[in-house]
Amino acid sequence: MWSIGELAEHAGVTVKTVRFYSDRGLLPEAARSPGGHRRYGPDALDRLRLIRSLRALDLPVPDVGRVVLDEDDGLGAALENVVAGRLRELGTQMTALRWREAALHLLRDCPPGERAERLRLVGAVSAPPSTAAPARFWKRWLPARFPARLLSSFLEQAVPQPPDDPTPEQVLAFARLHALVSGPCLSGVLCQPTAHRTADGWRPAVLYEGLTEAYALAAPELRAGRAPSDGEALDCFVTAYARALGVPDTSAFRRRLSAQLASDPRIDRYWELTAVLISPASGRPEPTPGTAHDWLLTALDAELATA
Repeated sequence: MWSIGELAEHAGVTVKTVRFYSDRGLLPEAARSPGGHRRYGPDALDRLRLIRSLRALDLPVPDVGRVVLDEDDGLGAALENVVAGRLRELGTQMTALRWREAALHLLRDCPPGERAERLRLVGAVSAPPSTAAPARFWKRWLPARFPARLLSSFLEQAVPQPPDDPTPEQVLAFARLHALVSGPCLSGVLCQPTAHRTADGWRPAVLYEGLTEAYALAAPELRAGRAPSDGEALDCFVTAYARALGVPDTSAFRRRLSAQLASDPRIDRYWELTAVLISPASGRPEPTPGTAHDWLLTALDAELATA
C-alpha cells in the first residue's frame, strides 16, 4: 500500500497530478489510513500509466475517464469511440489549418493593390468554410414549396463542397462565392427564372426531375469537350420543360423555350466560381448544372438555327 506521495514517485508524476485524477474518480483508492490519508495499491499505478498514455495523445480528461472507467472491456468500444471522435476533431482542425495556410499564401503572393480586397473577402469566411450561405441562396432562389427530396438532391449538386486541401485560388473562389450569395438578389429585381413562377402553370418539381436527368446526360459530352449538339440530352432537356408546362414538345415550343431561356436571369458567376472549387488536381473543369444548362441551351439554339 502506497501513500499519495509514494504513488507519485513510482509513476514519475507530481502529487498534485495524482490528487487531480483521484478527485475525479479515475484512480482507485485501496484504503484510507487511520488519519484519513489515501492509500493506493499496484492497480492504481497501472491506471495512472494508462491515464498518462491517453493524455499523451491529447485526449481530454472526460474522454480519458470514459476509457479508464470502461477498462474491464479490454480497452475496446470506449477507446474506439473516443479515438474515432478525436480523429474527426483533428481532421477538422487540420482542414482549418490548410485553409488558413492557403489564405496566407493568397495574401502574400497577390499584388499589393489587391491585398485589402482579398483580406476583406477571406476574412468573412470561416476556416474551414461553411456551405450554409450557398444553401440559403438556393433555398431562396428555388420556387416555394419545393419538395424536400428534390431540394436535397439539387443542393447536393449545386452547392460545392470546400476541398480539404485547397489552393490559394480555391480559397479566393470560395470567398468570392460566399460574398456573391450573401449579397442582395443578383439581378436587383426578381431573380428567379420564368419556370419558377407557378402562377403561369409551371410545375417546377416536374421540371427539376427532368433537368437532373438531362444534366447527367450532358456531363459526358462536356468532359469529352464535344461541341453542343442535338441528341438524347437535348431531347431530355426540352421534354423536362414541356412536361412542366403540360404541353407537347414541338418545333414552335422549342423556339419559345429558347427565347424564354435567353431572357431569364443568369447566375454565370456562381457556376464559374463553383467550377474552380470542384476542379480536380488535373485542372480539367468538372461539369456543373450551370455548364450543363449552357451546353444544352447552346445545342437548342444550334438546332433551331439549322432548322
